[in-house]
Amino acid sequence: MIRASARGNLWLGGAALLLASMPYWAAPYHMQLASTATIAAMFALSLQLLTGGAGLISLAHAGFFGLGAYAVYLLGGGHTIFVSLPAAMLLAGSAAAVIGYFALRTRGFYFLMTTLAFGQMLFFLFHDTPLGGGADGVFFARPGMIWTVPKNARPAVFLLLNLSVLTAMYLFLWKLMGTLFGHALTGIRANEDRMRAMGHDVQRLKLAAFIVAGALAGVAGHMAAVTDAFVSPELLAWHHSAEALLMVLLGGLGALHGPILGAFALTAIRELAQSVTERQRLVEGLVILVAVLLLRRGLVGLRR
Repeated sequence: MIRASARGNLWLGGAALLLASMPYWAAPYHMQLASTATIAAMFALSLQLLTGGAGLISLAHAGFFGLGAYAVYLLGGGHTIFVSLPAAMLLAGSAAAVIGYFALRTRGFYFLMTTLAFGQMLFFLFHDTPLGGGADGVFFARPGMIWTVPKNARPAVFLLLNLSVLTAMYLFLWKLMGTLFGHALTGIRANEDRMRAMGHDVQRLKLAAFIVAGALAGVAGHMAAVTDAFVSPELLAWHHSAEALLMVLLGGLGALHGPILGAFALTAIRELAQSVTERQRLVEGLVILVAVLLLRRGLVGLRR
């Protein structure tokens, strides 16, 4: 079951206030880094609904993230984020509905491989066709409400905007997991066959979770595109799904705030590894391996 304890919420609130105060004391680079971590936290949090909630591991999740990002680019200029954000959610959620309809007919390893296949199809759709603007990606004009901001103020504006969206997403999932739907997902994760025997429409519940998680991943992708004014087919690559899963595991699978801790921890590990050695990936991998082996409950288990 995904928990959201009062103590965890208190720590998150304090961390959010610290991030919100960064425009007053932090350098632009560190605010950009915090924005990157915040977007990663959104992405990991959306996957937590599937993995921590329903016990599903999807490798198509980066595809929904990428679709949310490409929705901003495909809309073109002249729109505000109040248009591009719903469009990103609709595009990613619709793709999740189609993929989930077929993938959820399988279970276990076969579900994992089916989502990987669909994720790769989405990747090559944007990588090998003009739809993606080229294999190397493309820059574009940001939606309205963003590009009019003075350039020197953009790091602060993006950080506060991303932090607001992350907060809204967390509160939404917190409320959602407390509903009958959330409890049903927990039951499916614990014993899917028993839930089916009790009369629950397990297939429909899992599909609903898959769609909601896909739409939320689209939100994260949308915010990445708005922040960077750049999209690339690499956003849809399967290894980004694996990175999101790593953030969930590193932070803590059983806690709602676990993916947020995991996202910020992974961002910090990468930044530190890059600053001390040229073999960044090697150091990063070793640190993560040790952390996962020693922290079976993730970072949230440290306070117990």
